[in-house]
Amino acid sequence: MTAIIFDLDGTLIDSVPDVHKAASEMLAETGHSALGIAKIRSFIGNGVPALITKIMQEIDEDHEDRARHAVLEKCFMRHYMAAPAVLSTPFDNVRATLDYLSANGFRLAVCTNKPVAIAKQILHDLNMDSYFAVVIGGDSLTVRKPDPAPLHAAIDQACASRAIYVGDSEVDSETAQHADVPFMLFTEGYRRASINEIQHQAAFSDFSQLPGLVQIIGEKASGNRIESTTARRS
Repeated sequence: MTAIIFDLDGTLIDSVPDVHKAASEMLAETGHSALGIAKIRSFIGNGVPALITKIMQEIDEDHEDRARHAVLEKCFMRHYMAAPAVLSTPFDNVRATLDYLSANGFRLAVCTNKPVAIAKQILHDLNMDSYFAVVIGGDSLTVRKPDPAPLHAAIDQACASRAIYVGDSEVDSETAQHADVPFMLFTEGYRRASINEIQHQAAFSDFSQLPGLVQIIGEKASGNRIESTTARRS
């Protein structure tokens, strides 16, 4: 049985508007001006603690002050958990692709650095939770991506003998490499490097391309050594 494991933010959903809103509310409450949405977008990928650290560096607060970090993180989480999916939306053709993969026998799971409770709440609020029997979050284990343990946990809990990881960033690519799992790069997410700088076996810009690439990878796979394939919008 093959599992398709997905990152969440920047892969399945565009979550930046809700993250930016919560960060702006946190900053206002703690006496700071809001940061631009593009700046917050560039901070996403390594989990909430890393997000807060980057915000603290940007606003010239001491990010090594653990007590202050905890205050800001708690404030952010309070605002974010109150409304984690009001502005977030799935990327184009995500639902149709998940329908297709589910109907064709793939087991689907999520592996994200977002706290698991929020990840599950977002999937529920967006009516996407029924696709995923397994959701591994940034606090599900004692380590986060790019450590391979969360991805391995998702594969194990999906009871899969083989897996493909789908993500949008350098963190996701590194996670897949460490886990020795083929990686498919969604190019329209939150990556900071160029496509060529991120190791991947396949790249795609629209989720309608994913089922065909999954089939190609399955046909070309020999263990986990897979030829690179890139799909782009024409």
